[in-house]
Amino acid sequence: MNAYIAYLAKRLVQFVVVVFIGVNLAFVITHASPIDPVEQSISAVTSFGSTAPEAIAAMRTSLQELYGLKGTLGEQYLTFWSRVLRGDFGPSLSAFPTPVSALIGRALPWTAGLLIVSTVITWVLGNLLGGLAGYYQRNRTLKLMGVVAMGVHPIPYYIVALLLLIVFGFLWPVLPITGGSAMNLQQGWNWSFVSSVLLHSILPALSLILIGLGSWFLGMRSLVSNIVTEDYVVYAEIAGLDSRRVLGSYVMRNALAPQVTGLAMSLGGIFNGAVITEKVFGYPGVGTLLVDAVYAGDYGLVLGVTTVSIIAVSVGVLVIDLLYPLIDPRVELR
Repeated sequence: MNAYIAYLAKRLVQFVVVVFIGVNLAFVITHASPIDPVEQSISAVTSFGSTAPEAIAAMRTSLQELYGLKGTLGEQYLTFWSRVLRGDFGPSLSAFPTPVSALIGRALPWTAGLLIVSTVITWVLGNLLGGLAGYYQRNRTLKLMGVVAMGVHPIPYYIVALLLLIVFGFLWPVLPITGGSAMNLQQGWNWSFVSSVLLHSILPALSLILIGLGSWFLGMRSLVSNIVTEDYVVYAEIAGLDSRRVLGSYVMRNALAPQVTGLAMSLGGIFNGAVITEKVFGYPGVGTLLVDAVYAGDYGLVLGVTTVSIIAVSVGVLVIDLLYPLIDPRVELR
């Protein structure tokens, strides 16, 4: 127990450091942008007609307070952190006066659902098939899967998404290709809405699964191929233990530890793929929100989405790191 408490404290410190550095980078990058949200808002208002200079000055002061850009860079930095701790990123420029936090709150459940489901399916299937391929190395079907995995793995997310879009949207139009659900449906825990959400999520999830499956398959196959030559596995097979027991208790279980670590390390890349995939399929998640905010020059929304994404991915990594030692007590705590 003392070892786990020390491990927990170490991981929490790492989490705080990663979030602190990531959020600071988000602040620096957005402030280095040549787009001034205050002047952009003033230009949009004054384009409809002449405005008195006094009104423009008052408007500039109000907008600087709204976007947290009033004062020196140090004062803006302190204001930024106070807003982050309160979850207040000001109003959105592209959807003024809707708060950024409200827009993120609407989009975050869509992205979280898509990522959690696709990541779990990809990880489980990839490790299961890869483990079988590494143990039953003469099986032709599993060999063919390995060839396909090596071919699909290097393909970018957006290429697979576009191919699925063409195949199931135009050549064989059996699945919806845009949106998160059918229009004019009342959102709630009713079958019509839930079934529509599941149907609309098939193509975005499939594009993430197809790419991620290859890396987990190849990684697990390589690990299992090395483990099956270990003395304890050879001895278990010579002793006459059932092959399924050897595979599950002696091979797969020992190969999963690095795969769990790899899952935690891959969450950032998975989120990057989700950003592109959501935009391709018009999925109403954080990725689409971020891309639209960049195109619109929405400073506050870009900063808010980036900050929330950094915190969310870091929390996901932390949860995996903390839960796995509890699931498998044999894991060495370091």
